[in-house]
Amino acid sequence: MEEKTIVCISCYYKGYDFMDEMKKLGNRIILVTSENLKEKNWPWHAIDEVFYMPELKPSVWNLEHMIQGFSHLMKTRKVDAVVALDDYDVEKAALIRETFRIPGMGQTTHRYFRDKLAMRQKAKDSGIHVPEFTAVFNDNEVNDFIKKVPAPWVLKPRSEASASGISKITSEEQLYDALNALGEERHLFLLESFKPGDVYHVDSLTFNRKLVFTSASKYLAPPMQVSHEGGVFRSKTLGRYSDEFKALEELNAKVLSSFGLVNGATHTEFIRGKEDNRWYFLETSSRVGGAHIPDLVEASSSINIWREWAKIEDSLLRGKDYTTSPPTGYYSGLIIALIKDKEPDYTNFESAEVVKFLPIDYHIGIVYKSTDAEVIQKKLDSTAEKIHIEMLNILPPKNTRLSS
Repeated sequence: MEEKTIVCISCYYKGYDFMDEMKKLGNRIILVTSENLKEKNWPWHAIDEVFYMPELKPSVWNLEHMIQGFSHLMKTRKVDAVVALDDYDVEKAALIRETFRIPGMGQTTHRYFRDKLAMRQKAKDSGIHVPEFTAVFNDNEVNDFIKKVPAPWVLKPRSEASASGISKITSEEQLYDALNALGEERHLFLLESFKPGDVYHVDSLTFNRKLVFTSASKYLAPPMQVSHEGGVFRSKTLGRYSDEFKALEELNAKVLSSFGLVNGATHTEFIRGKEDNRWYFLETSSRVGGAHIPDLVEASSSINIWREWAKIEDSLLRGKDYTTSPPTGYYSGLIIALIKDKEPDYTNFESAEVVKFLPIDYHIGIVYKSTDAEVIQKKLDSTAEKIHIEMLNILPPKNTRLSS
């Protein structure tokens, strides 16, 4: 079997299972990551070479230097695929593919999976409901928007991951103070109507434009709420035959088809409006969900999204077909919270429903599994209450990041 060379790009520590699976499938793995991640527990047994990039600021590299370095790498290595392991790496990988003519998602399509303004416009043009929004380039357009759409609004970075950098705005004065404070970076943001409601995430796998696996879950504490107010992050999977699951499965398929996704893993978020009960598209990304969502998905379905994504990439490189095993039908729940101690004492959290305790510094993290949805809900509720009372730390230690 011919060995293929895959370059994995990551400015965050993730993708262990992906690289491990790729190596098992007989491939050569090159990791390009940030210098400050040298000491992380990467799957060194699976990595053939590693190259480091200095960060200009968190998750940001000098792209010109990255291309120069990749050019040097290409002199003596034939690269067959470039894979972005984190949301921040999607544009890096797209730039490399375009520059060196490597197959995969290019810079045009990647915008729909990275730029929140581009994805909202694309969804709207495709007949998919989105919260009312506007670019903030022009003062007159902003004024027209806030006259038509009542506060509160949300000022969002176009290219940050999850809830990072989002501000809730309640008045015109506050809005213009915020826009003026952005200065030369104003064009990197968008303004959107704040829609109260329940937030959901859909995690899926696509092969040759066909959705081959879908998992749908409901946030009990959405990332934006946890990011701004502190507290406990919780999510639970939906029953595969529920009306919510069916609606989300159909809507997710429409989003990915409209956006032109051909292959890979995706994490997409929707909100069900509290006032009108309508489904709205929030955002999508061409990568595996963060915040240990893959553990939640695997507990309910027995599908490891990282490993299946590796199998998809390998099948594409070798011109083979790909199929995934039928998912199991468990219910699962995920809970993560910042705590005061570096390592939590899990003694009082042991139960038959625990699938695993997550090893995250200064966090408590638990994944539950059951055949009964009510059992999962009760576990998440009682555990959240216990964490609030005994362990919660509202202010995060430095260098921690939890994104979905």
